[in-house]
Amino acid sequence: MSWKGTVLRRLAVCASVLPLALAAPALAEDFVIENVTLVDGTGQPNQAKMSIGIDKGRISFVTPTAAAPRVSGRRIDGSGKYLMPGLMDVHIHLKGARGGDGRRMVGVDPKNPTAPVPPAASADAQAAHAAGLQALASYLYSGVTTVYDAGNVPEHIFGLRAEERAGKILSPRILATGYVATYPGSHGDSGGMAIDNWTEDRPKLVKYLEEQKPDILKLTLEEHGWGTRPLIPLLPLDLMQEIILETNRHGIRTTAHTSSELRATEAIFAGIDSLAHPVIQSPISPEFAKLMGARKMPMATTLTIGEGYSRLVEHPEYLDQPLYQASYSKAEIDELRTKTLPAWKERGWTWWMKLMTPIAQENMRQIDAAGGIIAIATDQTLGPAVHREMELLQAAGIPAAKIVRIATLNGARHIGREDDLGSIEPGKLADMVLLDADPTADIDNAKKIVWVMKNGALIDEDKLPLAGGPRPLRRAAR
Repeated sequence: MSWKGTVLRRLAVCASVLPLALAAPALAEDFVIENVTLVDGTGQPNQAKMSIGIDKGRISFVTPTAAAPRVSGRRIDGSGKYLMPGLMDVHIHLKGARGGDGRRMVGVDPKNPTAPVPPAASADAQAAHAAGLQALASYLYSGVTTVYDAGNVPEHIFGLRAEERAGKILSPRILATGYVATYPGSHGDSGGMAIDNWTEDRPKLVKYLEEQKPDILKLTLEEHGWGTRPLIPLLPLDLMQEIILETNRHGIRTTAHTSSELRATEAIFAGIDSLAHPVIQSPISPEFAKLMGARKMPMATTLTIGEGYSRLVEHPEYLDQPLYQASYSKAEIDELRTKTLPAWKERGWTWWMKLMTPIAQENMRQIDAAGGIIAIATDQTLGPAVHREMELLQAAGIPAAKIVRIATLNGARHIGREDDLGSIEPGKLADMVLLDADPTADIDNAKKIVWVMKNGALIDEDKLPLAGGPRPLRRAAR
């Protein structure tokens, strides 16, 4: 939203508060949060002693408590607490639909994605569903209220998306791609929708867009992977433009997997709506930082997917943190310590990624400093990774106050939902996290969660199917 739109919206809200305050009858509200310090996600300074009204899942007013309208509803005292928007992870790959070796547990033929799907083996389908629910629970427990899955087995992720939207499962809001669009033999071809000849393959894409209704379509423009693969076929730019144009004509946004400055630039000028990864293969040029600032092209951060290898090898004690203890089962933590750690210690990839992660961190800092839009993303399937992503940005020199926006409103811009998500403003969906400490002073304070709210409903954490077992309500301990 432009600064003019923001000013007009706030003037309209101020004008609406006065008659509400003077009206005799009390208005019905779901919740009123009072006397809280507001960290609204827009980047403006914290506001003390604020009241926020929630009605039918949306934010109805944001005003100083002293001037708040008289309304009924459940009142929450936010004294000494900080209220921020729900966090977002705009690049995940939710576990469940693939086994540990990458083989499909449930799925359809990527060469013919609209063909009838035979029933999956019951045990595999149930295991996939349960694993997905555990991962989704880890996001909510970590304060993440919206996720975008950037490539998965369609019936797995779209099935969970349907359950989430019907209110049948405890889950953050799910946006998904399903199949990625790629080129035969290129990155993602083994589990994607390969498009070669536009005249012949356009009907396949159109049918997928109309029947599966992906929220965002991901394309791959990659011949090297992240620096180590041999040369593989590359999606031709004229074909990429056709895919983007057709997808946009269906009202669907696009994002691109790239890892170099060259391919990111080509994707931008092919018409892509966002970038799914940072530049990690080399330091960016000053001109690229300026380009990102001028174009306001949202770019996902995805730093932890590479940094996580050396972190486990050198600092496995992070697994003792409460969010990880809740999100992993004891068996998973034991396996990470005893099997995964020594295996990763011997891999050259681990140490190459340790070398390249600071490069990507500095690239992110430069783009942010140039006025570009970077958004928190992990390329993983675990809620606590979002907090690690924010820690890495803070370590790169980005102030915590800016990281709050990167993790909230910038995420909403990345997925095209800034009109109803990403900040605490009247009319937006009531996705919020109450904290015991100020996240703008130190982003690590975003872990100090009192409660999480999605769509105006407080999450009952004791009912989340966390892999680490049941957890008591954190708000009950206050």
